[in-house]
Amino acid sequence: MINFTSALYLGLHHPSQFLQPWQQLTLGVPAALEEPPGAEETAGRLAQLQGCEHGVLLPSTLHLFWDLFAMLRQQPAALFVDEGVYAIAYWGVEQFRAKGGDVYTFRHHDPDALLAQIKRQAHKKKYPVVIADGFCPACGHVAPAGEYLEIVRRYGGLLALDDTQALGILGESPALHNPYGKGGGGTLRWSGNFGPDIVVGSSLAKGFGVPVAVLAGSKKLIRRFKTVSDTRVHGSPPSIAVIQAARHALQVNETHGNLLRHRLAQRVAQFRKGLEAIGWDSIGGWFPVQTLRGIIGNAAIRMHQYLSRYGIRAILSRPRNHGEAHLSFLVTARHSAGEIDRCIDILSTLTRGLDKAANRSGKPAYSGFI
Repeated sequence: MINFTSALYLGLHHPSQFLQPWQQLTLGVPAALEEPPGAEETAGRLAQLQGCEHGVLLPSTLHLFWDLFAMLRQQPAALFVDEGVYAIAYWGVEQFRAKGGDVYTFRHHDPDALLAQIKRQAHKKKYPVVIADGFCPACGHVAPAGEYLEIVRRYGGLLALDDTQALGILGESPALHNPYGKGGGGTLRWSGNFGPDIVVGSSLAKGFGVPVAVLAGSKKLIRRFKTVSDTRVHGSPPSIAVIQAARHALQVNETHGNLLRHRLAQRVAQFRKGLEAIGWDSIGGWFPVQTLRGIIGNAAIRMHQYLSRYGIRAILSRPRNHGEAHLSFLVTARHSAGEIDRCIDILSTLTRGLDKAANRSGKPAYSGFI
C-alpha cells in the first residue's frame, strides 16, 4: 500500500536512539511553576527560526489558541477571522465569542473585505486582532500576510497566524526553482513580514514530525501569555521526550532541511506533471497537499474506494466551508519517484476505464464514480 495520507511532509522520524536520553517524562509540576528541561531553549530556537523574538512551547495548538484568545479577551479586543481559518484556531475564537467578545469574519484571503469589516466596527474603538492561516491547503495559497499586516498597523492591532502547515516547509528567498525557499521558518520568513504586532502559533506535527506546539512573538506578548495562560497552570506541559524530539527536528532541519525540501518539491512537481499528462489537475500548487480538481462528493468517495483496491491510500476531506467531499494526496519527501509513478499509473488506468464507460453510455466520464 502506497500511503498518501501522512502530513509528515519532510518525512522526519525521531527514533529514540537519535534523541538525548531522559530519566523521566515529566517533572510532575505545571509549566507555570517550572519549565521542563530544554523547553525554553527549544522554544527560543523555534521563535528565532520563524523571525520572532520569543517563544513558548505548549502540548498542542488547541492549548495554544485556547489560552491566546482568552488572553486577548482581557482587553477590549475584537477578532476579525479569515473565513478559511483552520478548525482548531476557530475553537479558540468560539471561546472568545462565548465569553462576550466581538467576532467578525471576512472573505478568505481578501484584504479589501478585511479593511471594510474593520472600518464598519471602528466606532467601537476595540483593538483589532486579525486571525488567519499562514498557508491554506484548501486553496493552495499563502495568506496575504503583508496586506493584512498593513491594515492591522493602520488600526494599531495584532496579526495572529496559525502557521502549522508552513512551518518546516516555507522559508526565506523563495524562487521559481526553489518554491519553498530556505530554512523552513514558515510564512513570516517566506513573506518577509516581521514585527511586534505579529504572533504565530504552530504545531510541529507536520513539517517537523513532532506533536508539540510553539507560540512565537514579541518578548512582551509571550511574557504576558505565560503569566495569564490557564493551561500552563492546570494542564501538563509537553513531555521531556517530545521536547527532545523537537530539538532533534531542529538539528535535522539545520543540516538536511533544505535538501529534504528540494526533494519534496521534486516529488510534488512529478505528481502534478503526471496528473497533467493524463488530463487531470490539482489544487495546491507546489505545496505537498494536492487535491484533485473537479472530483467532489460521491465521485470523490467512489474514487477513494477504487484507489484503495489498487493499493493507493488517499485522503477524503470535507472542508468546513464546502459541503462536499474532496480527494487529496499528501506528498512527502519519503515518497520515491517510483511510488509517484505508480499512483499516476493507477489514476491513468481509472481514467481510461471511465472514458470507455462514458463512450458506451454517453454520460460524462466522471459520472462513473457517482
